[in-house]
Amino acid sequence: MTKRASAVSASPPRKRRNSYTLAPLVLIAANVVLFALFFVWPAVIGLVYSFTNYTGVGAFQFVGLDNYHNLLGDSAFYDALTRTLLYAVLFVPVNFAVSLLIANVLVSKHAKGTSVARIIFFIPWLLSPIVVGVLWRWLFGENFGLVNYFIEKLGGHAVPWQSNADLSLLVVVMAASWAWTGFSMLLFIAAIKNVPVSYYEAASLDGAGPWRQFFSITLPSIAPTSFIVILLNTINAMKEYPVFVSLNNGGPGTSNNLLVQYIYQTGFQRGQIGYASAASFVLMLILMAVAIIQLIVNRRVENR
Repeated sequence: MTKRASAVSASPPRKRRNSYTLAPLVLIAANVVLFALFFVWPAVIGLVYSFTNYTGVGAFQFVGLDNYHNLLGDSAFYDALTRTLLYAVLFVPVNFAVSLLIANVLVSKHAKGTSVARIIFFIPWLLSPIVVGVLWRWLFGENFGLVNYFIEKLGGHAVPWQSNADLSLLVVVMAASWAWTGFSMLLFIAAIKNVPVSYYEAASLDGAGPWRQFFSITLPSIAPTSFIVILLNTINAMKEYPVFVSLNNGGPGTSNNLLVQYIYQTGFQRGQIGYASAASFVLMLILMAVAIIQLIVNRRVENR
Protein backbone atom coordinates (compact mmCIF):
# COMPACT_ATOMS: atom_id res chain seq x y z
CA MET A 1 0.00 0.00 0.00
CA THR A 2 2.81 2.35 0.80
CA LYS A 3 4.54 1.71 -2.54
CA ARG A 4 1.29 2.27 -4.46
CA ALA A 5 0.56 5.49 -2.57
CA SER A 6 4.03 6.81 -3.24
CA ALA A 7 3.74 5.92 -6.93
CA VAL A 8 0.39 7.69 -7.21
CA SER A 9 1.66 10.78 -5.42
CA ALA A 10 4.77 10.90 -7.62
CA SER A 11 2.95 10.81 -10.96
CA PRO A 12 1.25 14.26 -10.95
CA PRO A 13 4.52 16.20 -10.50
CA ARG A 14 5.94 14.40 -13.54
CA LYS A 15 2.97 15.46 -15.62
CA ARG A 16 3.29 19.02 -14.37
CA ARG A 17 6.99 18.97 -15.05
CA ASN A 18 6.34 17.77 -18.59
CA SER A 19 3.72 20.45 -19.18
CA TYR A 20 6.00 23.13 -17.78
CA THR A 21 8.76 21.96 -20.12
CA LEU A 22 6.54 21.55 -23.18
CA ALA A 23 4.89 24.98 -23.08
CA PRO A 24 8.12 27.02 -23.32
CA LEU A 25 9.39 24.75 -26.08
CA VAL A 26 6.21 25.32 -28.10
CA LEU A 27 6.49 29.09 -27.68
CA ILE A 28 10.17 29.07 -28.58
CA ALA A 29 9.51 26.85 -31.59
CA ALA A 30 6.94 29.32 -32.92
CA ASN A 31 9.43 32.16 -32.66
CA VAL A 32 12.14 30.09 -34.28
CA VAL A 33 9.86 29.24 -37.20
CA LEU A 34 8.87 32.89 -37.70
CA PHE A 35 12.50 34.00 -37.44
CA ALA A 36 13.61 31.41 -39.98
CA LEU A 37 10.71 32.19 -42.33
CA PHE A 38 10.93 35.98 -42.33
CA PHE A 39 14.65 36.56 -41.65
CA VAL A 40 16.89 33.57 -42.27
CA TRP A 41 15.24 32.41 -45.50
CA PRO A 42 15.13 35.90 -47.13
CA ALA A 43 18.74 36.44 -46.01
CA VAL A 44 19.81 33.18 -47.67
CA ILE A 45 17.96 34.10 -50.87
CA GLY A 46 19.54 37.57 -50.84
CA LEU A 47 22.99 36.06 -50.35
CA VAL A 48 22.44 33.77 -53.34
CA TYR A 49 21.18 36.67 -55.47
CA SER A 50 24.25 38.73 -54.59
CA PHE A 51 26.34 36.30 -56.64
CA THR A 52 24.02 36.47 -59.65
CA ASN A 53 22.83 38.94 -62.30
CA TYR A 54 19.19 38.50 -61.27
CA THR A 55 16.92 41.32 -62.45
CA GLY A 56 13.72 40.23 -60.73
CA VAL A 57 12.26 38.58 -63.82
CA GLY A 58 13.22 35.35 -65.54
CA ALA A 59 16.29 33.23 -65.02
CA PHE A 60 19.62 34.38 -63.68
CA GLN A 61 23.26 33.43 -64.01
CA PHE A 62 25.94 33.18 -61.37
CA VAL A 63 28.58 35.89 -61.78
CA GLY A 64 30.71 35.08 -58.73
CA LEU A 65 32.11 38.14 -56.97
CA ASP A 66 31.49 40.53 -59.88
CA ASN A 67 28.78 42.45 -58.01
CA TYR A 68 31.05 43.01 -55.01
CA HIS A 69 33.93 43.94 -57.29
CA ASN A 70 31.77 46.48 -59.12
CA LEU A 71 30.72 48.03 -55.81
CA LEU A 72 34.35 48.88 -55.08
CA GLY A 73 34.40 51.13 -58.14
CA ASP A 74 30.88 52.57 -57.81
CA SER A 75 31.11 56.25 -56.86
CA ALA A 76 27.36 56.44 -56.17
CA PHE A 77 27.72 53.63 -53.63
CA TYR A 78 30.57 55.43 -51.86
CA ASP A 79 28.63 58.71 -51.85
CA ALA A 80 25.63 57.01 -50.25
CA LEU A 81 27.85 55.22 -47.72
CA THR A 82 29.67 58.44 -46.82
CA ARG A 83 26.40 60.31 -46.36
CA THR A 84 25.03 57.47 -44.24
CA LEU A 85 28.06 57.51 -41.95
CA LEU A 86 27.86 61.30 -41.65
CA TYR A 87 24.17 61.07 -40.75
CA ALA A 88 24.92 58.44 -38.09
CA VAL A 89 27.76 60.54 -36.64
CA LEU A 90 25.39 63.51 -36.31
CA PHE A 91 22.24 61.68 -35.22
CA VAL A 92 23.60 59.35 -32.52
CA PRO A 93 25.27 62.00 -30.28
CA VAL A 94 22.35 64.42 -30.63
CA ASN A 95 19.77 61.81 -29.71
CA PHE A 96 21.93 60.49 -26.88
CA ALA A 97 22.52 63.92 -25.32
CA VAL A 98 18.94 65.17 -25.66
CA SER A 99 17.29 61.99 -24.35
CA LEU A 100 19.74 61.74 -21.42
CA LEU A 101 19.16 65.39 -20.52
CA ILE A 102 15.37 64.96 -20.58
CA ALA A 103 15.59 61.76 -18.54
CA ASN A 104 17.68 63.47 -15.85
CA VAL A 105 15.21 66.34 -15.65
CA LEU A 106 12.20 64.01 -15.39
CA VAL A 107 13.69 61.89 -12.59
CA SER A 108 14.63 64.93 -10.55
CA LYS A 109 12.76 65.21 -7.27
CA HIS A 110 12.19 68.90 -8.00
CA ALA A 111 10.42 68.28 -11.34
CA LYS A 112 6.65 68.75 -11.57
CA GLY A 113 4.23 67.11 -13.99
CA THR A 114 6.66 64.39 -14.97
CA SER A 115 3.93 61.91 -15.96
CA VAL A 116 2.44 64.32 -18.50
CA ALA A 117 5.90 65.28 -19.73
CA ARG A 118 6.83 61.64 -20.35
CA ILE A 119 3.73 61.14 -22.46
CA ILE A 120 4.43 64.30 -24.46
CA PHE A 121 8.04 63.32 -25.14
CA PHE A 122 7.06 59.74 -26.01
CA ILE A 123 4.30 60.60 -28.51
CA PRO A 124 6.72 61.36 -31.43
CA TRP A 125 8.12 57.83 -31.20
CA LEU A 126 4.61 56.44 -31.75
CA LEU A 127 4.21 58.34 -35.02
CA SER A 128 4.99 56.76 -38.36
CA PRO A 129 8.35 57.88 -39.82
CA ILE A 130 6.45 59.03 -42.91
CA VAL A 131 4.29 61.29 -40.73
CA VAL A 132 7.39 62.63 -38.99
CA GLY A 133 8.97 63.48 -42.35
CA VAL A 134 5.84 65.23 -43.62
CA LEU A 135 5.52 67.28 -40.42
CA TRP A 136 9.10 68.48 -40.56
CA ARG A 137 8.86 69.15 -44.29
CA TRP A 138 5.91 71.39 -43.54
CA LEU A 139 7.95 73.16 -40.87
CA PHE A 140 11.14 73.59 -42.92
CA GLY A 141 9.85 73.95 -46.47
CA GLU A 142 11.53 76.77 -48.39
CA ASN A 143 8.45 78.29 -49.99
CA PHE A 144 5.71 77.12 -47.63
CA GLY A 145 7.52 76.23 -44.38
CA LEU A 146 6.39 77.64 -41.07
CA VAL A 147 9.97 78.42 -39.95
CA ASN A 148 10.74 80.50 -43.04
CA TYR A 149 7.38 82.25 -42.68
CA PHE A 150 8.33 83.56 -39.24
CA ILE A 151 11.86 84.40 -40.39
CA GLU A 152 10.49 86.55 -43.21
CA LYS A 153 7.93 88.15 -40.90
CA LEU A 154 10.82 89.19 -38.64
CA GLY A 155 12.58 90.82 -41.60
CA GLY A 156 14.97 88.03 -42.53
CA HIS A 157 15.44 86.03 -45.71
CA ALA A 158 14.13 82.55 -46.37
CA VAL A 159 16.66 79.82 -45.52
CA PRO A 160 17.27 77.20 -48.26
CA TRP A 161 16.39 74.23 -46.07
CA GLN A 162 15.68 71.97 -49.05
CA SER A 163 18.02 73.21 -51.79
CA ASN A 164 21.14 73.21 -49.57
CA ALA A 165 22.41 69.64 -49.08
CA ASP A 166 23.97 70.24 -45.65
CA LEU A 167 20.96 72.12 -44.28
CA SER A 168 18.65 69.44 -45.67
CA LEU A 169 20.66 66.75 -43.89
CA LEU A 170 20.60 68.80 -40.67
CA VAL A 171 16.80 69.00 -40.81
CA VAL A 172 16.58 65.21 -41.13
CA VAL A 173 18.91 64.80 -38.14
CA MET A 174 16.68 67.05 -36.04
CA ALA A 175 13.52 65.28 -37.20
CA ALA A 176 14.89 61.81 -36.48
CA SER A 177 16.27 62.89 -33.11
CA TRP A 178 12.88 64.34 -32.20
CA ALA A 179 11.16 61.09 -33.17
CA TRP A 180 13.57 58.75 -31.34
CA THR A 181 14.09 60.80 -28.19
CA GLY A 182 11.10 59.27 -26.39
CA PHE A 183 12.34 55.70 -26.74
CA SER A 184 15.88 56.49 -25.57
CA MET A 185 14.49 58.65 -22.79
CA LEU A 186 12.49 55.75 -21.32
CA LEU A 187 15.58 53.53 -21.29
CA PHE A 188 17.58 56.19 -19.49
CA ILE A 189 14.81 56.87 -16.96
CA ALA A 190 14.67 53.20 -16.02
CA ALA A 191 18.46 53.03 -15.71
CA ILE A 192 18.77 56.19 -13.60
CA LYS A 193 16.03 55.05 -11.23
CA ASN A 194 17.97 51.84 -10.58
CA VAL A 195 20.99 53.77 -9.30
CA PRO A 196 20.98 53.49 -5.47
CA VAL A 197 19.98 56.74 -3.79
CA SER A 198 22.63 56.14 -1.12
CA TYR A 199 25.32 56.93 -3.70
CA TYR A 200 23.96 60.44 -4.19
CA GLU A 201 23.44 60.96 -0.47
CA ALA A 202 27.04 59.98 0.26
CA ALA A 203 28.27 62.26 -2.54
CA SER A 204 26.23 65.16 -1.17
CA LEU A 205 27.75 64.68 2.26
CA ASP A 206 31.19 64.82 0.66
CA GLY A 207 30.31 68.14 -0.97
CA ALA A 208 29.80 66.91 -4.54
CA GLY A 209 27.51 69.13 -6.62
CA PRO A 210 24.96 68.04 -9.24
CA TRP A 211 27.48 68.01 -12.12
CA ARG A 212 30.03 66.03 -10.13
CA GLN A 213 27.35 63.51 -9.14
CA PHE A 214 26.22 63.21 -12.76
CA PHE A 215 29.69 62.49 -14.16
CA SER A 216 30.94 60.41 -11.22
CA ILE A 217 27.81 58.43 -10.33
CA THR A 218 25.08 58.60 -12.97
CA LEU A 219 27.12 58.09 -16.14
CA PRO A 220 29.18 55.13 -14.84
CA SER A 221 26.09 53.50 -13.35
CA ILE A 222 24.06 53.65 -16.57
CA ALA A 223 26.94 52.56 -18.83
CA PRO A 224 25.20 49.32 -19.97
CA THR A 225 22.06 51.26 -20.92
CA SER A 226 24.16 53.87 -22.69
CA PHE A 227 25.75 51.09 -24.73
CA ILE A 228 22.33 49.75 -25.75
CA VAL A 229 21.08 53.22 -26.69
CA ILE A 230 24.15 53.97 -28.81
CA LEU A 231 24.00 50.57 -30.50
CA LEU A 232 20.28 50.81 -31.33
CA ASN A 233 20.59 54.39 -32.55
CA THR A 234 23.59 53.52 -34.71
CA ILE A 235 21.78 50.61 -36.34
CA ASN A 236 18.68 52.74 -36.82
CA ALA A 237 20.72 55.54 -38.41
CA MET A 238 22.51 53.17 -40.80
CA LYS A 239 19.14 51.77 -41.92
CA GLU A 240 17.22 55.06 -42.08
CA TYR A 241 14.97 55.41 -45.10
CA PRO A 242 11.36 56.63 -44.61
CA VAL A 243 12.21 59.93 -42.88
CA PHE A 244 14.57 60.91 -45.71
CA VAL A 245 12.11 59.91 -48.43
CA SER A 246 9.18 61.79 -46.91
CA LEU A 247 11.20 64.86 -45.89
CA ASN A 248 13.54 65.56 -48.81
CA ASN A 249 13.52 62.38 -50.94
CA GLY A 250 17.29 62.25 -50.71
CA GLY A 251 17.62 65.73 -52.15
CA PRO A 252 18.57 68.11 -53.34
CA GLY A 253 19.13 65.78 -56.27
CA THR A 254 20.90 62.69 -54.97
CA SER A 255 23.20 64.46 -52.51
CA ASN A 256 21.41 62.99 -49.48
CA ASN A 257 20.79 59.49 -50.78
CA LEU A 258 21.58 57.11 -47.94
CA LEU A 259 22.72 53.53 -48.41
CA VAL A 260 19.26 52.01 -47.97
CA GLN A 261 17.83 54.44 -50.51
CA TYR A 262 20.63 53.55 -52.91
CA ILE A 263 19.81 49.84 -52.45
CA TYR A 264 16.11 50.48 -53.07
CA GLN A 265 16.71 52.49 -56.22
CA THR A 266 19.22 49.97 -57.56
CA GLY A 267 17.08 46.92 -56.87
CA PHE A 268 13.51 48.07 -57.50
CA GLN A 269 13.82 51.04 -59.85
CA ARG A 270 16.71 49.82 -62.00
CA GLY A 271 15.89 46.13 -61.69
CA GLN A 272 19.41 45.11 -60.56
CA ILE A 273 18.34 42.75 -57.79
CA GLY A 274 21.66 40.87 -57.66
CA TYR A 275 23.69 44.07 -57.45
CA ALA A 276 21.39 45.53 -54.78
CA SER A 277 21.64 42.28 -52.79
CA ALA A 278 25.42 42.62 -52.77
CA ALA A 279 25.11 46.19 -51.45
CA SER A 280 22.69 44.94 -48.79
CA PHE A 281 25.19 42.39 -47.53
CA VAL A 282 27.91 45.03 -47.43
CA LEU A 283 25.58 47.08 -45.22
CA MET A 284 24.96 44.03 -43.04
CA LEU A 285 28.71 43.49 -42.62
CA ILE A 286 29.14 47.13 -41.66
CA LEU A 287 26.39 46.86 -39.03
CA MET A 288 27.94 43.66 -37.66
CA ALA A 289 31.34 45.36 -37.46
CA VAL A 290 29.83 48.36 -35.65
CA ALA A 291 28.05 46.09 -33.16
CA ILE A 292 31.19 44.02 -32.49
CA ILE A 293 33.37 47.10 -32.02
CA GLN A 294 30.89 48.67 -29.61
CA LEU A 295 30.62 45.37 -27.71
CA ILE A 296 34.41 45.15 -27.34
CA VAL A 297 34.64 48.76 -26.17
CA ASN A 298 31.80 48.22 -23.68
CA ARG A 299 33.49 45.13 -22.20
CA ARG A 300 36.79 46.95 -21.81
CA VAL A 301 35.04 49.81 -20.03
CA GLU A 302 33.22 47.42 -17.70
CA ASN A 303 36.46 45.54 -16.87
CA ARG A 304 38.27 48.65 -15.77
